[in-house]
Amino acid sequence: MTEANEDAAVLQLQDILIGAENVDGFLDGLAGFAASTLSGLAGTAIECAITLKRRRHTSTVAGSSPRAIELDHIEQHVGDGPCIRALFTMAPELLNDVQADDRWPEYQKRLAENGVYSTVGVPLDIGEGASAALNFFGPTPGLFTPELFDRAVEFGDLAGRTLHLSVRIGAAQARAQNLEAAMQSRTAIDVACGVIMAQNRCSQKEAMDILAKVSSNRNQKLRDVAAELLGRLSGSGVETHFE
Repeated sequence: MTEANEDAAVLQLQDILIGAENVDGFLDGLAGFAASTLSGLAGTAIECAITLKRRRHTSTVAGSSPRAIELDHIEQHVGDGPCIRALFTMAPELLNDVQADDRWPEYQKRLAENGVYSTVGVPLDIGEGASAALNFFGPTPGLFTPELFDRAVEFGDLAGRTLHLSVRIGAAQARAQNLEAAMQSRTAIDVACGVIMAQNRCSQKEAMDILAKVSSNRNQKLRDVAAELLGRLSGSGVETHFE
């Protein structure tokens, strides 16, 4: 891949990332871009799916088309194949002729029945305790020449870096949402304690003990008890306002 082509691919991946509403949207865009990029180089239609591995479990998370997702599901059902192998070894895996190779006979038979005769699995190191792989499907045997195979691996490297950034952004958003939810809960508890202190002329610790006792007796979370108390008093809950 030339420097100009690499720069163009990076910009396109960044545009997909910026335009996606969430990680799922980015993965769909990534699969579509990967398929169109290799199809242009090969001069024939290549489809792409994305498989995610967390711990030792793999699943299909995106595809360039509904058919690409169905093709990836074949490997998930069989339980082994070039994409899954690539995920566990973190090395690209080529199956260039499903009728001549003997590594995954059941999987290869199913691919041939669906008009797929060559595949490549390209691992993506995305961090955060997970990994992913691009699973490319070709309509003819021998389609993935050494040059096209190298382009798939190079594209996987670029996509992995962008996907890593997407995962980090998603994790940061989740942490921010969790923090905001925790602050909302803390606000309700603190306000409820203030109400109890005023009603019972007691200390903050005594008010918290009262809330905790009700929470234990009802088997309810502390924040739910606090929200229920405030709801009865005001007809609505309380909100934390961020400037």
